[in-house]
Amino acid sequence: MNEEQTVIHKRVPLGGAPRERNAYLIVLSGRAVGQMFKLSPGDHILGRSVDANIRLDDEGVSRSHAMMRRRSDGTVELSDLDSTNGTYVNGAQIRHFTLSDGDRIQIGSVTILKFSYQDSLEEQFQQQLYESATRDPLTQAYNKRAFNEQLDKDFSHAQRHDLPLSLVMLDVDHFKRINDTHGHPAGDHVLQRLAATIMASLRTEDAFCRVGGEEFAVIMRDCTEGEATQLAERLRRLVASTQFVYGGQVLPVTISLGVASFVQGRHSRTIDLVEEADRCLYEAKRRGRNRACHPADLGNL
Repeated sequence: MNEEQTVIHKRVPLGGAPRERNAYLIVLSGRAVGQMFKLSPGDHILGRSVDANIRLDDEGVSRSHAMMRRRSDGTVELSDLDSTNGTYVNGAQIRHFTLSDGDRIQIGSVTILKFSYQDSLEEQFQQQLYESATRDPLTQAYNKRAFNEQLDKDFSHAQRHDLPLSLVMLDVDHFKRINDTHGHPAGDHVLQRLAATIMASLRTEDAFCRVGGEEFAVIMRDCTEGEATQLAERLRRLVASTQFVYGGQVLPVTISLGVASFVQGRHSRTIDLVEEADRCLYEAKRRGRNRACHPADLGNL
């Protein structure tokens, strides 16, 4: 290891001992902007494959596009894996390349990554930036931007491999009445408790998102329509049985839900799936609220 590389692994804070610095990839451009990947010792495959260690499902990225190898001395080598569109570092195409702090890596058409050595404080700061860019500050659900990015990614994957993908859209029944009767702080309390209750009951791989004022969505990868319908009914019962109390008053809270699942030929775009889930949600409201509807309830599919 040369002298310059030795320096980047240690940082001496004022009045303290050196802090260990680890290697990271930070997404600067692409669907996962701001996401951060820590490079532990060993090999890491970058690509679209579900088996990739660092999965980047963007346009032009090969299934196994490139490999990063963190050596025992802390340095990191990047190798192209005969990708279709090549791997570039700081604008130059590479086959094998030992990375330096701050190098920009481009794979595919839109994905740009920054290679960086960071200590634990820098990692925490970067993670906070990512969280603030993707989370709704009130409910801590993913925000509308994150919803669009995740659904686009999961839809492309389901379409490409003909795999199950389901979407549940839901909103709070008569939410305006809660705000008008009890005030907006009460409404905020309802949304926070609702989000916490639902997030605690979902699978790790499910994405719970706030897509509007009192409207939320659950993206469920590898989930059939039957499974999604069961989940929607379980969430409906869960919320209806949860006690929402604000200012000493019990607030009546129920939700209506619409379920849609990816079908080859019927859903050619992400918006097709969203619109179908929305139609099912509005059908649930039309039927009296506090219920879940799926496409068969529409009677025109």
